[in-house]
Amino acid sequence: MRWSKIGSLNDIPRRGARCVATPRGRIAVFRTADDQVFALHDHCPHKGGPLSQGIVHGTSVTCPLHNWVISLETGKALGADQGEVGTVSLKVEGEQIFMALDAASRAA
Repeated sequence: MRWSKIGSLNDIPRRGARCVATPRGRIAVFRTADDQVFALHDHCPHKGGPLSQGIVHGTSVTCPLHNWVISLETGKALGADQGEVGTVSLKVEGEQIFMALDAASRAA
């Protein structure tokens, strides 16, 4: 797999997100309170809300529009809600974050 450097861990606040533009859409890169990073396509499977503007808690994000909770690990809606959003592979080397170049190919 080929990787592209997208920034530093310190570019993303703990329990926050930043977006990366790709040829196939916006990818939200999330940082948890314990410095894990995850990436999802930046749209809730419910009504397309911007997940990057949601609240990160544990390894989940709550959509700011209608409070759907999405797993950062799987992209799947949690609880009674159904649906999923595509995930994107990331890796961290030191403080640098790298995204798989086939980022949009894993869309749900």
